[in-house]
Amino acid sequence: MPVVVEQSTPAHELAAQLRDAETSGAPRYAALARRVRELVVTGELPVGTRLPAERDLAAALGVSRVTVASAYRTLREEGFARTRHGSGTVLELPEDRPAWQWQSADVPGVVDLAHAAPPASPLLGPAYADALTRLDTHFPGSGYVPMGLPALREALADRFTAQGLPTTPDQVLVTSGAGDAAALVWEALLETGDRVLVEHPSYPGAIRSIELSGGRCVPVPADAADPDALIEAARLAARQSAPRMAYLMPDFANPTGALLSPTGRRRLAATLWQQGVLTVVDEVAAELALDGDPAPHFAAGLPDAATITVGALSKAVWGGLRVGWLRTDAALVERLSTVLGHRQLSVGLLDQLAATTLVRDLDAVLADRRDQLRTQRDVLVAAVAEQLPDWSVTVPTGGLSLWAQLPPGLSSAALTAAAAPAGLLLAEGRVFGTGAAFDDRLRLPFTRPAGELRSAVDVLAGLDRQLRGRATPRPVPSSTVV
Repeated sequence: MPVVVEQSTPAHELAAQLRDAETSGAPRYAALARRVRELVVTGELPVGTRLPAERDLAAALGVSRVTVASAYRTLREEGFARTRHGSGTVLELPEDRPAWQWQSADVPGVVDLAHAAPPASPLLGPAYADALTRLDTHFPGSGYVPMGLPALREALADRFTAQGLPTTPDQVLVTSGAGDAAALVWEALLETGDRVLVEHPSYPGAIRSIELSGGRCVPVPADAADPDALIEAARLAARQSAPRMAYLMPDFANPTGALLSPTGRRRLAATLWQQGVLTVVDEVAAELALDGDPAPHFAAGLPDAATITVGALSKAVWGGLRVGWLRTDAALVERLSTVLGHRQLSVGLLDQLAATTLVRDLDAVLADRRDQLRTQRDVLVAAVAEQLPDWSVTVPTGGLSLWAQLPPGLSSAALTAAAAPAGLLLAEGRVFGTGAAFDDRLRLPFTRPAGELRSAVDVLAGLDRQLRGRATPRPVPSSTVV
């Protein structure tokens, strides 16, 4: 395993971030510990950063060394720091998280806003009908296609090439969805303790997948109102935390909807490559541009081995079509295919035949999907503006969801718990983070029909009136988040 050198934050820089720590009657050490926690969970202080020596920080803050020592002790007790002989006190994230589990949400009479997953494309049925007419030509063989059906890999390579990212079929590996592709990468390339930069907030499935593979997430703050601020934050985190890999959604990120500018993605891609960070680029929503054209591929202009691009048909076509892919250097594809072969022999052949047709006709599929999502987004934005004027949202130019800032006194966990008995499924904001952040946020997908979205906002408006100012109840386990 590579040696990771933790970077220290200078005492005077940390002191500047801590001087505004609000005491509110609490002891000074508790206020300092609370402020450090806030900086860690928002990603402003990267995980893996080594804190200054107690004596140095005390001098910079003008407090006693006992005060700083007590703050460090509090952070260790709460799981936000650890102290190792010879290494000092290093920031980390606690293991305790809101519950996150897979469960079915297809329940009659229930409005599902826990999932950012649209219904099936009208072109899905014809694609399967066409696939059935071609299936019997494969009957003489084994039915296993370990790297993916050649026609599908060729179709994907052609689409990448047409979009300005020259690709050959041997650079494409077919998987059971984008999540499966990313999990394969962590399994094959991560070693226990390796750090992975992730946007904060980010897709919960990716966060948990990284952790299950032994990786340690390093959160980098992401802002839908200022997407390119991620560039400097990622540069700082890469310098301080020495990550091995990064997981990014530069196109309509889940849950924020943030879109990196063409210039911003070129700068970020080059920065991570120069730092020796292998970037996994999740493009599952990249072609769901609702205002304007899709942005250029993040990997464009970089060596093929600098990135691993993962994608799927789950958002453009249907979540029930479990076909995804990854695209990278051909040698790395061969290495990853060997690992995949130990796990599963092949993705289902009928699904791949249907996917081949859909990829060839993807422009037609996307035209319908974009019209649908654009209408539903505008309905949801209007309903929130009318009934929840205290809620703040940045309207995304594409993707699948709004990321709402809740007004003071309203908890995402409380809303989630109260909405379920009212027939509305939500995913509380904290599941999108790596710590205790985002209880003041709520993801609102616009993937359901307009009538369901209006009904959901009706429920939220009633709960907003009921819950504002009340104590937050104990969170219930969150439903599936996709």
